[in-house]
Amino acid sequence: MDRAEALRLLQNSRNKIDEMDEEIINLIAKRTSLARDILDAKIVLGMEIEDKKREAYIHKKIKEIARKKNIDEVSLTRIMKILTDINKKEQEKMLRREKNG
Repeated sequence: MDRAEALRLLQNSRNKIDEMDEEIINLIAKRTSLARDILDAKIVLGMEIEDKKREAYIHKKIKEIARKKNIDEVSLTRIMKILTDINKKEQEKMLRREKNG
């Protein structure tokens, strides 16, 4: 590979990553939008916002996926913790709004 090919490869790869980043952000937005449905169901079921059993299931599932995909387990678990925290915060925000009218 010469310098010009390396530069093209670098730029093409970066462009693909930029597109994937946008897709990831769109998926996070979709995931977060489900917070309303989850909160409504939890209220009817008398559940707390924090669901340790569900979180344990998610972490177990993520570790299995990480192993299969050869992705660092610790890093992927951190990412999923951030995503679950985003959803919990969104649910808490919605609940506060309902209580405050």
